[in-house]
Amino acid sequence: MQRRFPNKVLPYLLVSPSIVVVIIFLVIPTIQSLYMSFFRVSPFGDRLIFVKFYNFTKLFKSTDYVHSLLITLVFAAAVVALGITIGLLISVVLNQRLKGLNYYRTLFIWTYAISPAVAGTIWALMFDPSSGPIVYIIKTLFNVKLNWMMNGNLALVIVIIAASWKMLGYNIIFFLAGLQTIPEELLEAASIDGASSVRKFFKITLPLLSPTTFFLLIMNMLYAFFQVFGLIDIMTKGGPGNATEVLVYKLYRDGFINLDTGFASAQSVVLFVFVAILTALQFKYAERRVFYG
Repeated sequence: MQRRFPNKVLPYLLVSPSIVVVIIFLVIPTIQSLYMSFFRVSPFGDRLIFVKFYNFTKLFKSTDYVHSLLITLVFAAAVVALGITIGLLISVVLNQRLKGLNYYRTLFIWTYAISPAVAGTIWALMFDPSSGPIVYIIKTLFNVKLNWMMNGNLALVIVIIAASWKMLGYNIIFFLAGLQTIPEELLEAASIDGASSVRKFFKITLPLLSPTTFFLLIMNMLYAFFQVFGLIDIMTKGGPGNATEVLVYKLYRDGFINLDTGFASAQSVVLFVFVAILTALQFKYAERRVFYG
């Protein structure tokens, strides 16, 4: 039997704060960025020159932008793969009946609660070439001195590890929730039939976790493209040699340091469209493997 909510105004009042926030901080800036992408803007923002698609053509002719795009794709793919794989493995362990389990769960989940700037500071200090504890341990054990501030490939690897670590708690929370919804009867029946732990994981657990995995795939991708600015700004500022200059950081540098607002606005539009296309492709192809049991 369908029931009607007695107060027709109250639901709109309850949802109105969220709508206002979305309009002010998402819709209006998006429209403004699209508008500004067709102009060249003076450094002080007091003069606009309509240039049509000049900013977009300049964008795709820029070798620096193509370089940042490639770096971003490598960075995003690595962060998504590491975050989901390690998060799933840790969640499977934390889902067991272990002594002090709540303590271990809290220990792994807290990483998501800290800000990107704090996470960047932690990893920058741990890998500091002169006083970092991890650098000291590696030098003591293997007689290899790491200086990621002078090595672009090494800097990218360390930033990928730091970004994956930052998102690890988020992945663990959702994987743990998914694991706890899997019926014990299915696993017990498989055990009676002689299935090994590995076979149960790949034939029962993993398929039933596919909705959670698909959700985390989307969220980790969005995180890798949009939410790593603070971490990169603290750790490398896009260096050395632009080796860690992902698209969102290049957008910031062109817009707020080089004061090329029109060019930065074009970058924001292209980044939004690019991520929207990737998300749509994932919904079209990756969701086919999702099992809603």
